[in-house]
Amino acid sequence: MEILEILGYFGALLIGVVLGLIGGGGSILTVPVLVYLMAINPVTATAYSLFVVGTSSLVGALRNIPKKLIDFRTAIVFAIPAFIAVYLTRKFLVPAIPEEIFTVFNFTVTKNIGIMLFFAIIMVIASISMITEKRNGRNLEEEKVSYNYPLIIIEGLLVGLLTGIVGAGGGFLIIPALVLLAKLPMKKAVATSLLIIAFKSLIGFIGDVQNMTIDWPFLLIFTGISIVGIFLGVYLNNFINGKRLKKGFGWFVLLMGIYIIGSELW
Repeated sequence: MEILEILGYFGALLIGVVLGLIGGGGSILTVPVLVYLMAINPVTATAYSLFVVGTSSLVGALRNIPKKLIDFRTAIVFAIPAFIAVYLTRKFLVPAIPEEIFTVFNFTVTKNIGIMLFFAIIMVIASISMITEKRNGRNLEEEKVSYNYPLIIIEGLLVGLLTGIVGAGGGFLIIPALVLLAKLPMKKAVATSLLIIAFKSLIGFIGDVQNMTIDWPFLLIFTGISIVGIFLGVYLNNFINGKRLKKGFGWFVLLMGIYIIGSELW
């Protein structure tokens, strides 16, 4: 048990490093670490994940402010519709999904399996978009940011809807949207994504505080280790160029998506 706990705290450090490097993926790592290594039940682990990812992301976002990597206008315009869409999706759409969606060849796609498969498919699509983006002579790192507010609002609503269904932090959806559609350079997209994830996750955690008992000493220690990791990740980010970071993030998301599909179907 002690070995598992040590691995769990190492996982907390890794969560921060991942958030610092790619601006997302923390929620994918946090729940498995809490459930399988720290022996916390899944419902509580989900709430703790919101606090850990939200707090760590906020620290990472604040760390990036002096570097002028956060695009606040894009973050605000993107986040507001995302918050609204997440709330409406979690309150009305998700409860309306039937427990058994359909059956194919004696295999029943339940609500949980359907959500996870949907989650994985979105991950795969996003990863392919980032890995195989065509070169057209433009330098993404130097391209001027495009403030197409209607498009950014639509993106925020769509990401809010999708992340509301899959219940993840949404970095794997937010970053491709900011890079491919809002035309943010990769490093700015990562930093801006951290700010969006932070507020969205912490707002979600506030709702959970009223419904469960929180082990604050454990949660604060676990989160503190994750914060150390995010400083390490942000530091390492200084030595990785945007193109490699983008492709590396894409491969990470692709592998996670394939793993989830395999786990749910077999």
